[in-house]
Amino acid sequence: MEVSAPRVLCPPAVFLAPPPSPALRPRPRFALLALALAVAALAGGCADIRPRPLDRAPDLKASLKSLDRTLPAEAPRDPPHEIAIGKPLSIGAIGLLAILNDPELKTERGHIGLAEARLIAARILPNPAAELSIGALLGGPGTATAYAASLGESLTQLITYRPRVASAKARLGAVNADLLWREWQVAQKARQLALDIYWEGRAMALLYREARFLDHEAKTVRAAIKVGNLELSALAPVLAARAANARSLAATRLTRLKDWQALDALLGLLPRLRFAIARPLLAPLPADFEALVKDLPERRPDLIALRLGYRSAAEDLRAAVLRRFPAFALGASYASDNTAVVSAGPRFSFALPIFNRNQGGIAKARASRRLLREKYEARLDHAVGAAKALAAQLDRLSADLEESKRAAAAAGKLLLDARRAYREGNLDERALTDYETAATKRALEVAAIEQSLGEDRVFLAVELGLGLPQTRLAARGKAS
Repeated sequence: MEVSAPRVLCPPAVFLAPPPSPALRPRPRFALLALALAVAALAGGCADIRPRPLDRAPDLKASLKSLDRTLPAEAPRDPPHEIAIGKPLSIGAIGLLAILNDPELKTERGHIGLAEARLIAARILPNPAAELSIGALLGGPGTATAYAASLGESLTQLITYRPRVASAKARLGAVNADLLWREWQVAQKARQLALDIYWEGRAMALLYREARFLDHEAKTVRAAIKVGNLELSALAPVLAARAANARSLAATRLTRLKDWQALDALLGLLPRLRFAIARPLLAPLPADFEALVKDLPERRPDLIALRLGYRSAAEDLRAAVLRRFPAFALGASYASDNTAVVSAGPRFSFALPIFNRNQGGIAKARASRRLLREKYEARLDHAVGAAKALAAQLDRLSADLEESKRAAAAAGKLLLDARRAYREGNLDERALTDYETAATKRALEVAAIEQSLGEDRVFLAVELGLGLPQTRLAARGKAS
């Protein structure tokens, strides 16, 4: 059902009472003032709030050409850089494409807009309070209509102006840093999925090769059984190996399909789209690892966001403490009574701080600041622990990879010797099948370790803030 958008909302019309008698009619200048205030109120109340119509169809792209592929220039005079799609994409390029096109990141403009609106609200001074009253003469010894007018300004908002603005600025910076961290997370997920898809493709190629060999072996064994050269029991190990191969192939195929669908979703593509992914090339563990870990609070956007949030909470506490003093308003008043006596002078009003000295606001602001401090400390501990744990895992996986490569090379050499012996009639079908299966398993182990090693390097790059954009790239969504 389509909802029609309202155009302009205005306050209801002001209905005026019948004009008073000439003797009771207000003075012209006050009537004009009242009319001007009414017109100003009506003009300020009218607001054009027509929204953009909501899309009725998804915005999923059908090709890489339809994606946003332009990276902003690093320097003012540099031209923008466009990600090339005419060749297999690296996992780094896929991560950048995900930042530029992820549907979830399209909400960044709204988050930044809300934070900017809070800053605008904090910078605006409060409106002065004005009062106007008219006392028409209905009887008695008076000779004139009474008037009273006053104008006042709350000083409490002026006293807390600086901390409120400082808090809003820090909160805007925190939102900006938090959104950058979200972009890093999206890039990490896209790079991980691309890496997994690549190595799953390698594993499927090995499993398909093994399946072709086992199918050929099963066909050969059946032919030998048919002519009486082999017993029927010779076919059992080949069929068992083929069944295990089919299970592994089906599981890997399903996992790869799910990873492709997840990657397409991050890129804002239709879930059926496929493209070539280059072999992942990842930098080794940095030599200055400890120095990078030490500088995490200065480089990790999530830690920077929490630090700015803590600063905002500190300013909120400062403003709450200033509000404990009596609410004070200063202004001027003018009055004319029914005997035409005119008076004017300053006007003061303040609250007596007997019961409420903003104890609740101060306690809430103090608790919020303490909570943010604890969150920051917990996040920093987790970041340092995760980075060091990943570094240890990389060392272990690197050693395991070397051992696995040596074992795979040995298994491949044995398989070549076994095939030669089989052709010469010195090896039976069952033994050849065992050698083939063992070589495939060793090759799959190498691919699995390569995949785990690549994943940990992607995760470590995010933990240390390496190889990722230092400024936000998204927030190119449509205006609301």
